[in-house]
Amino acid sequence: MTRDEVLRHYRETGALLEGHFILSSGLRSPVYMQSAKVLSHPDRAALLCKALAEQIVAKLGPKGVDLVCAPAMGGVVVGYELARQLGVPGIFTERVDGAFALRRGFEIEPGARVIMAEDVITTGKSSRECMACIEAHGGKVVGASCIVDRSEGEVSFGAVPLFALTGYKVPAYAPDALPPELAELPAIKPGSRGLK
Repeated sequence: MTRDEVLRHYRETGALLEGHFILSSGLRSPVYMQSAKVLSHPDRAALLCKALAEQIVAKLGPKGVDLVCAPAMGGVVVGYELARQLGVPGIFTERVDGAFALRRGFEIEPGARVIMAEDVITTGKSSRECMACIEAHGGKVVGASCIVDRSEGEVSFGAVPLFALTGYKVPAYAPDALPPELAELPAIKPGSRGLK
């Protein structure tokens, strides 16, 4: 699936927003990818995650993944659909006292090969936290994945490969370093994490 095809799904569902947004990382951006809107269409979610699953299988093989684990909230739908496409179970982590944890009876078999699934990666902070939770429960992270890599390859997870349908680099600024045109707009926090 090409970058234009991925972005077309976002545009057609109103999931590609422009304005002044506060990202989960605390950085500010003139563009926000509201993946929940595109993923609310099961047909589009299936197409996007099928293409992502094909990338993963091409690199890790058809039996290279035992489990998909996603950080709540943004990764839950991607994680579910990616797991369905890969034919493996899918679970998710949730924040408990500020840190990712497994709840709801979810477990990871020792040595299970796990793909971490996100919708959008910007700084990789949530992804790293989710991966640390997976490893703390005995899983082996064999890949990180996302629909959109906002860093366009700048974020690295060391030896863990990143599977992304597309890169889409847009500027992100510290709150005290905003360009004037962005500073003039009211800041909106559309993501799932509250302000700190």
